[in-house]
Amino acid sequence: MSALRIEHVNITVADPERTARLMAALFDWRVRWSGAARNGGHSIHVGTSDHYVALYNGGQTAEVFAKGRPLNHIGVEVDDLADTEARVIAVGLTPFSHDDYEPGRRFYFFDPDGIEYEVVSYAAP
Repeated sequence: MSALRIEHVNITVADPERTARLMAALFDWRVRWSGAARNGGHSIHVGTSDHYVALYNGGQTAEVFAKGRPLNHIGVEVDDLADTEARVIAVGLTPFSHDDYEPGRRFYFFDPDGIEYEVVSYAAP
């Protein structure tokens, strides 16, 4: 069996287009697919050729989903933590909980839907 990996994560957001633009701006990801989804919804797959986040909205707003039910955060590994933090700030979001412990350095931020992201780098400082 080949190495196992997470291929995608599917989350509900208020505005898939807005979230896809945000992920493209922060992580240099691209839209892999966009179209109709179940229950009359709309979905966008944004990521790389190896993995993606499926952004779904079926007419409900993300406010009905409390943090941690069931998702705590999405972790994204980057090479340049300072560059990504600057991008987060540039789009008007607030980084918090900066930490440096084995095996890497990290910070967190919330997107406009209240979804928490952990941005981590394992590169030497």
